[in-house]
Amino acid sequence: MEKNEELIVVTGTVSSIIFANEENGYTVLTIEDDNGELHTATGCLPFAACGEMLSLYGAWVRHPSHGQQFRADFAERTMPTGVDAIYEYLASGVIRGIGPATASILVSEFGESVLEVIEQSPERLTAIKGMSRRRAEEISESLRRQSSLRRLMEFLNVNGIKPQYAMRLYAIYGAQALENVRENPYILCMPGIGAEFSEADELALSMGMDGDSSHRIAAAIVFELEYNSRSGHVFIPREKLIPATAQLIGIEIDAVEAELDILVEAGEIMRKAAAGCDANYLPELFYAEEYVAGRILEMNGELPEQSVDITKITAEIEAEQNIEYAPLQRKTLELALRSQIMVLTGGPGTGKTTTVRALIALFEKLGIDVVLAAPTGRAAKRMTELSGREASTVHRLLEAGYSQEGSDLVFKRNEKDPLKCGAVILDECSMVDITIMQALLAALPRTARLVLVGDADQLPSVGPGNVFLDVLRSLAVPSIRLTEIFRQTKQSRIVSNAHLINSGSHPDLESNKGDFFFMRRLSPEVCARTIVSLCAERLPQNMNIKPEEIQVLTPTKRGAAGTYSLNAALQAALNPPGEKKREKKFGEIIFREGDRVMQIRNDYDIIWKSKDGKSAGTGVYNGDIGYIEQIDLSLETLVVDYDGRQAAYSFEMLLELEHAFAMTVHKSQGSEYKAVVLCISQAPLLLLHRGVLYTALTRARELLIIVGDDGAVFKMVDNHKQVRRYSGLRARLADD
Repeated sequence: MEKNEELIVVTGTVSSIIFANEENGYTVLTIEDDNGELHTATGCLPFAACGEMLSLYGAWVRHPSHGQQFRADFAERTMPTGVDAIYEYLASGVIRGIGPATASILVSEFGESVLEVIEQSPERLTAIKGMSRRRAEEISESLRRQSSLRRLMEFLNVNGIKPQYAMRLYAIYGAQALENVRENPYILCMPGIGAEFSEADELALSMGMDGDSSHRIAAAIVFELEYNSRSGHVFIPREKLIPATAQLIGIEIDAVEAELDILVEAGEIMRKAAAGCDANYLPELFYAEEYVAGRILEMNGELPEQSVDITKITAEIEAEQNIEYAPLQRKTLELALRSQIMVLTGGPGTGKTTTVRALIALFEKLGIDVVLAAPTGRAAKRMTELSGREASTVHRLLEAGYSQEGSDLVFKRNEKDPLKCGAVILDECSMVDITIMQALLAALPRTARLVLVGDADQLPSVGPGNVFLDVLRSLAVPSIRLTEIFRQTKQSRIVSNAHLINSGSHPDLESNKGDFFFMRRLSPEVCARTIVSLCAERLPQNMNIKPEEIQVLTPTKRGAAGTYSLNAALQAALNPPGEKKREKKFGEIIFREGDRVMQIRNDYDIIWKSKDGKSAGTGVYNGDIGYIEQIDLSLETLVVDYDGRQAAYSFEMLLELEHAFAMTVHKSQGSEYKAVVLCISQAPLLLLHRGVLYTALTRARELLIIVGDDGAVFKMVDNHKQVRRYSGLRARLADD
């Protein structure tokens, strides 16, 4: 491939193999350069062997534990020449069936032509005493496999395609992988390989493939389904999928229609009448939706009648918790007693938390081992604080990790190895997508109960589906909607205005008192300055609210009132540079010791240690918030403290972090903050709708201040038009 001018080249001979993963090709080795110096190198270098010549293209990095290493992005590989180098290569064990003794005999017998003999004329090996025909063929096959993989990687490198894809291609197609890629480059973007459609399309067109080839059309159809799944759609109607694909690659609609029928016939696209649509699914989403619907309906029958006096148990729980439950809360306990699956929903101040605590107490009195879970780390932490019981993220509960190929999310807990519990209470269910719900239901013991808890009026999940709302609206599952606002929260203007907004009424922005305030600022720049003043001076000085207890929210990332600009301004005010504060510039961002930061992707492999040194584990999840405790410029590492769990990042991992002084409303889901400063100014119309405003208000526990344009606030209330999510779950449940 055309190597990036900024890439460094290290050329030399492999001296030793420190680690090699045969599944994904990841290798750690030492290489002796032309000056005789030894270096540690890492990268996708399958079947690397001592004596092999490598030209590695990449960069020097510093590992948090192992020091300086060369990270190879690409490699040019040369088979060893000369008797000594060939012997060292064969003696390394890289070819199965050959050890040092056999290597010595082979080199003595065939000299420098030994590799050619092994690959092309294995029958000649039988001239060696003790070498059977079968063993000779196995040795030859091992070398041919490596040669095929090397040629595949060279082809991908030349065409600018990541070498990691080679291992995945070879795992599926074996020795035919290169031939198959040449015939149809679009297999690169099939599930399990991982390339983007644009990468495969560029390669295919550069190789002379016709713009209207069946391979290209099929790949474009799949891409459209995958792309729309990222926007929450489980399927796309046929009448929308076909023209969108035709426009994407600039061909006639008839050609797309014909290819779609072929894909459906082959089972590569699943087609089903769903929700009044001619629905077309990716297979994994089709089966996820089918499984979720089937499992929910299977759980939906009433449990056998139990000889339990629910009235007596309820009275005991009330006495223990020093509370008197409302009628709907008592009804929830009665429903939980006889239902294997149920839904509990309600807006702010309606007693969901109190009811969850009652459900926990009920299950414990029934001798049922109950597990608490939530979609994000912050939501799980909040559930722990409010319930007094340890809660876990769904990913941690199901022991999420990467597949051996390193590209796919897998869960250790499943139907074959289910959870060990009698009930699961899942909070913040509006954030749960169809694939996560499938994973949870698969890991749930067949006799276990499931309580789905959430606010159906909040924003839907980031991933595909609208699971919580679909289940609730299907009327197929027993549900309780809490509506009564309790006395202790009736005086809260946050709660009252949230309910006004949810009903479509404009909130009261004039009465600046209690826990709800509005500050009219029409310019985004003035909004930003006011927000900085509130966080850095006015709230700490006048209301004794610490900056770390304040969360700034905004609908958008861009513009003067977006997270990028607000974070820069808030960092300058709340954590300015100092002589004792180390910092690291990463692109346009400066990370500084003391900064509030957020993990923006699930990383199941990152290692953390507790601050007291008593525990350790792996995994930091999308949405986790912490503070930069230490930056080590010599080791090129940055340590983030997540509520006592300290995770170390090498500088090359900083793409996983962003500042969290300000965040989008979407990112705040599942969290609650003592004080929220909400910026409502200029933003894309798609983000200025009622669901965003309602979700933002319900994040504030004690104080909410809206800074911005009152006209924009009222327009958000009036705009209840949300982009429809194509999902068939509700129809599947309701049609039963």
